[in-house]
Amino acid sequence: MALQLVQVNMKAHDPERVGRFWAEALGWEVSVEGPGVLNLEPVGFDWPDPSAVCIDVVASSEPKTVKNRIHLDLASTSRAHQEETVARLRELGAEPVDVGQGDDVPWTVLADPEGNEFCVLDPREVYRDTGPIAAVVVDCADPRAMARFWGEAVGWTVREVADDHASLRSAQGVGPYLEFVRTPDAKTVWNRVHIDLLPRPATERPAELDRLKALGATEIDLDAGVPWVVRADPEGNEFCVLGRAV
Repeated sequence: MALQLVQVNMKAHDPERVGRFWAEALGWEVSVEGPGVLNLEPVGFDWPDPSAVCIDVVASSEPKTVKNRIHLDLASTSRAHQEETVARLRELGAEPVDVGQGDDVPWTVLADPEGNEFCVLDPREVYRDTGPIAAVVVDCADPRAMARFWGEAVGWTVREVADDHASLRSAQGVGPYLEFVRTPDAKTVWNRVHIDLLPRPATERPAELDRLKALGATEIDLDAGVPWVVRADPEGNEFCVLGRAV
């Protein structure tokens, strides 16, 4: 395996505003990669490293029309910490949002200043060492099949799998989880939030693209002139295979 899950890519009308929100929400630092592109990483982070999945916020004029199929779950260490986190995030500009979760769930669903949904989880032992991001969560129709594809794609270990959910974590046992949750909603539009993978070394990208195709990934047409390649997983979720060397 020579692909590493390195970051979550978020599209934004105002990347500076969204980037500032998430940097303050996570206690991370923000840097400008280029026009309309902000990188968010833990302070002192040596990218890439499996101990964290970073965030890229990228300018886009496309409107948000549906619930995101990929979102972040944030960890908490106690009920008091969960409540404090929710209050702090609301002061930063987050708003409560109803995604059909009901009134009796122990987590809180919020949306960032551009409506990107995320959850502040109740304290759970399984997330005690993940850092502020407990999990990257993907809505899907078949969690078992998605866990097989993504586990093979990035070499992560399947920690739990059932008909309605599955979870993976890096083979090193660090950083956030990658989770799949069965939902009835079908994918209808290009995802505003997606996953980016990095081939290591960069020269392995052609072989990795062939491997992804054999696993069930499909090609996505994109305008030429960019250093990354776009593919889709078996349920049509777009992801990028980056072209940056390390």
